[in-house]
Amino acid sequence: MKRLHIHVGVADLDQSIGFYSTLFNTQPSVVEADYAKWMLEDPRVNFAISARERAPGIDHLGIQVDSRAELDELSGRLKAAGETTLDQEAATCCYAKSDKAWVNDPAGVRWETFFTFGGATSYGEDEQLLAVQPAAQACGVGAACG
Repeated sequence: MKRLHIHVGVADLDQSIGFYSTLFNTQPSVVEADYAKWMLEDPRVNFAISARERAPGIDHLGIQVDSRAELDELSGRLKAAGETTLDQEAATCCYAKSDKAWVNDPAGVRWETFFTFGGATSYGEDEQLLAVQPAAQACGVGAACG
């Protein structure tokens, strides 16, 4: 079996272990003085690229869920841990209709949790909405999407 590997540099290992343990709902399988690793079976990976006049490199990371209930549960865990999320309903982004919750991790990396329930004919109509919320740095504001 193949896995997508994502490695993120962090400033505070303990704070980041707390954040990711909350996000993934499990503790790391390996913890060293300068390193932690989670070997996850769930979520599966959705990897996307775009050429939309954005800077190259990791734009954001995300977890795609199969239902609105799963999205509510995941965003609820983040909120219960004291994280601030930007929630969107029926957002049009990346040629899809999705409900979303965005959050920044302790290192400032943007995470998108989302449930997609339909297609769209444009890349994204929610760019104007999110432009008035620059702190969120979500889809359409200097970002590509899920």
